[in-house]
Parts: sequence; structure tokens; C-alpha cells
Amino acid sequence: MELILKKDVENLGFADDLVNVKNGYGRNFLIPNGHAVLATPSQKKMLAETLKQRAHKEQKVIDAAKAEATKLSSLADFKIVVKTGEGDKLFGSVSNADLSEAFAKEGIELEKKFITIAGGIIKRTGQYEASVRFHRDVISTFTFDVVAQASK
Repeated sequence: MELILKKDVENLGFADDLVNVKNGYGRNFLIPNGHAVLATPSQKKMLAETLKQRAHKEQKVIDAAKAEATKLSSLADFKIVVKTGEGDKLFGSVSNADLSEAFAKEGIELEKKFITIAGGIIKRTGQYEASVRFHRDVISTFTFDVVAQASK
């Protein structure tokens, strides 16, 4: 079944993408929830026209996203300070929400859903890598350290 996505769908595509899915997934989930519409010839023509009009506006958004990615890559030696127990185990964990808060303190506003930590949630100190999606075409990888809070 060929569909045009109206919203971003995780692990499927972004808004205004033309995708092929199984009939049941499209008929029972995507279309009823308003995530997609059938890709009829008239819908495809409307999509092509919309994409053509949006191309110029999109370039400005991409340039702004690249500027944010450059700002993020300029943060050298980025550290997140956390409380630790025995050895290098953390009290709690470090997640993409914690990274989002740390970036906000540095002046980079990002929603947590756009940050993906390699390996998931962090439970030990050390150096880790995360990928940050500023735009569908601008994805940046970022290395950061999780360090123990100094004892008082």
C-alpha cells in the first residue's frame, strides 16, 4: 500500500514522504490516526507541488540547523557531572533528557526526542557518544564525558 505521510512516523519516514507499507498497518493504524493518506494520483500531484514550493523555505531551515550543529561541535570537553556510588556506577542514570538539559545550560535548545545516546541509558562514568538530529538532513554525532561529582 502506497501512502503519503502527514506526520513524522518513527522508523518509517518523515512528513510528506511517499512510503510503501503493509495493507493492515496503513489501513488500521496510519490512516485512522491521521498519520498518512492514500497516495492517489491527485494526492501525488499535490505533494509534488507542495514540495516544490517548500524547497526554497527548507534551505533556510537547513542552514539554521547546520549553524546549531556547528555550535554543538564547538563545545569541546563537554562533561556531565553526576553522583556516583562504588567504582564508576552512577546513582540513577544519564538519559537523553539529561543531555537536553545540559545543552540548554550551554545555550542550545533541543528536545530530548532528537537526541539518541549510543547504547541507550548511561549507568557508568566514562566517554559516550550521542547523535543529535537538528533536521532530517542534519544529524551530528557528539562525544561527551560522564564524570563523578567531586567529594566534599
